[in-house]
Amino acid sequence: MALHAAVKGKLISVIGDEDTCVGFLLGGIGEINKNRHPNFMVVDKNTPVSEIEECFKRFVKRDDIDIILINQNIAELIRHVIDAHSAPVPSVLEIPSKDHPYDASKDSILRRAKGMFNPDDLVR
Repeated sequence: MALHAAVKGKLISVIGDEDTCVGFLLGGIGEINKNRHPNFMVVDKNTPVSEIEECFKRFVKRDDIDIILINQNIAELIRHVIDAHSAPVPSVLEIPSKDHPYDASKDSILRRAKGMFNPDDLVR
């Protein structure tokens, strides 16, 4: 699947703190599209929630992005926007940050995935 996405030129985007974004940028995910919009957003304590929401919505609308990675603590700030996104592509993955560990109980995508399975089907 990753090879298929790479052949078509699809991107991974990141909304995260500085350390998260720098790590992924050093890993090679940084791109700027023809309209000069980057596929990442660095969020700090002074970033308005409305700006994060707008960036997320912009990433969802872009046809060159297949995966949106977002720090879970930042996802909490825009939970209503993430919960409203129901399309399979772009996929939204909540990731931990250096200062905030991952909490599976807060991950709305994981909760939706768990709801797809009957627990009795998994025990055999």
